[in-house]
Amino acid sequence: MSENTRSYAALRPSAVSSLAGELRLACMRISRRVRYESTDSIAPHQFSVMCRLEESPRSPGELAEIERVSAPSMTRTVGGLVERGWVERAPHPTDKRQVVVTLTDDARKALKDTRRKRDAWMAVRVSNLDPEEQAILLRASEILTKVANE
Repeated sequence: MSENTRSYAALRPSAVSSLAGELRLACMRISRRVRYESTDSIAPHQFSVMCRLEESPRSPGELAEIERVSAPSMTRTVGGLVERGWVERAPHPTDKRQVVVTLTDDARKALKDTRRKRDAWMAVRVSNLDPEEQAILLRASEILTKVANE
């Protein structure tokens, strides 16, 4: 049977569980390596918050909810970003008890540089794979994005 006409049987629940664990560990290792190898100076939690702010300005409460952390934890993260000059606080336009956090131009540059370094690290590894492995990763990337968006 050719590869194009091969049918795939559903995995047994124990095999699905095993695959899920292997995928989780592989994704965690790649994420850790990309952060480490790119030698960026942005902590992972700060990078995540900065990416959220790149989408739009937000209140610390909104950021805490999106990032699934406590409000005091987000207050500390935002404070660290303010100290580094990567975000600015401004009064909320409709609720004077709140603030809105926005990225600075320095933060946008830091995000761009960090992404460039991380992409370059990954591109070297992918370029060392054979064409079949690259095609498999292309499909796997689509599938993993689908899983992440559920």
